[in-house]
Amino acid sequence: MNKLFLRHLILTAALLVVTVTVFSLTPLDMLVQNTLYNGSTHQWLMDKQEPWARLFFYDGIKAALFVLFMLLSSTLLLSRFKPSLKPLRAGLLIVILSMILVPSSVSMLKATTNMACPVNLVQYGGKVEHVSLFASYPADKQPSRAQKCFPAGHASGGFALLSLIFLMPSARTRQLTLVSTLSLGWLMGGYKMAIGDHFLSHTLISMLLAWMIICTLAWQVYRQFDVPRDLLEFFVRPRVPGDTAFTPVPPLVTSSIDLSPEKAEQ
Repeated sequence: MNKLFLRHLILTAALLVVTVTVFSLTPLDMLVQNTLYNGSTHQWLMDKQEPWARLFFYDGIKAALFVLFMLLSSTLLLSRFKPSLKPLRAGLLIVILSMILVPSSVSMLKATTNMACPVNLVQYGGKVEHVSLFASYPADKQPSRAQKCFPAGHASGGFALLSLIFLMPSARTRQLTLVSTLSLGWLMGGYKMAIGDHFLSHTLISMLLAWMIICTLAWQVYRQFDVPRDLLEFFVRPRVPGDTAFTPVPPLVTSSIDLSPEKAEQ
């Protein structure tokens, strides 16, 4: 069993705990959100009802994600009959499962955390009192209905695409995919922050949760498939575009990591 993805999972979980602690103990969310809200005009940086912005940042992206999901699912089905597609099966499984499990997991959390959106808070013209991350509402100021705003659901669809690095054929394409999908996730999350629907912590924690789920899936999927050597090197030392200081993983490092799947499939 390969433990590399498990290590990433544990490190990300630790970072998630630190992030939750920081945002619970500091007013960082409110400080950031205040820069996006004009108290004089009672308007957010972007208008939620502006049709072109909504089409580009919300509806259009959701439609594109659905089309991508259908294309990848069709390719996975075809891989059972076309030998040339078989090497893609592990990556396809990780991406498809990520596109299902990341948004659905975030949606389940949203239904239970009872955290309000900025637009619903008293400070921004709403009716719900602000409480810090995971804090309880005062007994006399309970919201009239459950709040379903944390973590960020829309951005989770973009962050789920971080899993596309497992489909890429080279270090260069993985670099570009990493930067592109992070940018997409933050574009989606930034739009929701700009219209008052989410705090910074909502999007940041969605990103970390997405990566935890993706690492868990990779850890399990690559128990059944061979881990490509260049993928291993990428995870030991990820590169970004323009990084020329890359040194391949020494044999002593790779030999210390168990690459033998319990059941390999070519």
